[in-house]
Amino acid sequence: MEVDSLSCRITNIRKVYCITNHIGLRERLIYENKIIYQRLNEISSIAKVLKNRTSERINFSNLLAEKCERTIAEKRFEKNLFFL
Repeated sequence: MEVDSLSCRITNIRKVYCITNHIGLRERLIYENKIIYQRLNEISSIAKVLKNRTSERINFSNLLAEKCERTIAEKRFEKNLFFL
C-alpha cells in the first residue's frame, strides 16, 4: 500500500537527516519530506470523499482514511524530532 511505503520513507528521511551534515542533502530531504506529506494529504482527501459516498460502516475507503489519518498524526508528532 502506498501509505505504508510513504510512512517508511518519511522515517528513513528523518534518520538520514539526523546523521548527515551535508547541507545540500538536508535541503533535498526537507523538500522530499514536504512532497510526501502533500501526497499523504491527497490520499487522505480522496479516501474521505469515498468514505462519505458510501453507507457501509466497514469498507476499503474507511480503512484507507483511518490509515492516512493515523500516519499523518504520527508523523506530525515526530515532526519536532526532525529538526533536532
